[in-house]
Amino acid sequence: MKNLSLSVLDPSSIIEGGSAKEALKSTLDLAKNVEEFGYKRYWLTEHHNWAGMASSASSLVIGRVASVTNSIRVGSAATLLSHYSALSVAEQFGVLASYFPNRIDLGLGRAPGTDRNTAYVLNPQTANSPQYVDKVKELYSYLHGSGTVTSDGRFEFHAIPGENTKVPIWLHGSGTYSAQLAGQLGLPFSFASHFAPDNLEMALKTYRDSFQPSETLEKPYCVVAVSAFVAETMEEASELSSSLYQKYLFEARGTPRPLQPPVSMDKLWNQGWSSIERASVESQLSEAIIGDRQTVEKGFEDLIRRTSADEVLVQAEVYDQKSRIRSYEILSELFDLQK
Repeated sequence: MKNLSLSVLDPSSIIEGGSAKEALKSTLDLAKNVEEFGYKRYWLTEHHNWAGMASSASSLVIGRVASVTNSIRVGSAATLLSHYSALSVAEQFGVLASYFPNRIDLGLGRAPGTDRNTAYVLNPQTANSPQYVDKVKELYSYLHGSGTVTSDGRFEFHAIPGENTKVPIWLHGSGTYSAQLAGQLGLPFSFASHFAPDNLEMALKTYRDSFQPSETLEKPYCVVAVSAFVAETMEEASELSSSLYQKYLFEARGTPRPLQPPVSMDKLWNQGWSSIERASVESQLSEAIIGDRQTVEKGFEDLIRRTSADEVLVQAEVYDQKSRIRSYEILSELFDLQK
């Protein structure tokens, strides 16, 4: 376990009473700290028209994070390909790779990351766009090859910059579709168990069973994303996690809000939860790892035992920035990341 690779997943959470500008500043602050702590990657999420998250333009944030760090890999989990053309994504990440060579990752997602109406505003032609698998292959051809040619041979397209930068492409998903596709294409796969834990083990099995070696990978490479909250005491860690419980409650009710201040777990369950709401949120957070050092270490050991993950992507949506940084610092100490 001391050789476990840990990375960071950041949705640039907006806190109650805060602003999107402050959330993005906190992202830069966290990135600089976790680089010092020894984390391997810093990945940004993508959400649109979603109260509480300032993560709508992840490629821009990736560039800014890379500019204030020195060695940590920076990327997306995930760029939502349904909203963009493959060529535009290749050009954006080609620019990033040109400025920050060998430090940029491109994780792709199939979900809209928003509601149906906002997805339409982002891309009115979504219904008529190419199939996801075709867009992934096209994108790969721009970044890892010499471009692509239309089926009739009339037009040739190149990502400039981007061509032959070989930016690593990952598939990031919460089900078996992306897992199977990543396996078939020989790409690395990351699973979003921080919000969709039910399909975790089945998705990883699907990925490994369908894996075919490629120019990118000789054998499967799995990343598991989890929520983790670490503090010196169980009580403190539980209280830190209460903000995330509240977030998922409001989302379940269709009223998303900025990240709420933490409360004790006793007070949390006295906020008018129905039994259905409580069961739903607890299920959604069933893979969350919450506790003091010993508890969290055992939680990660159990996760690796069950999944054989090559890397863990840690998301800690904590209201207080100092407590969030400290949670990542304690975790880095547990697994000796600064060795």
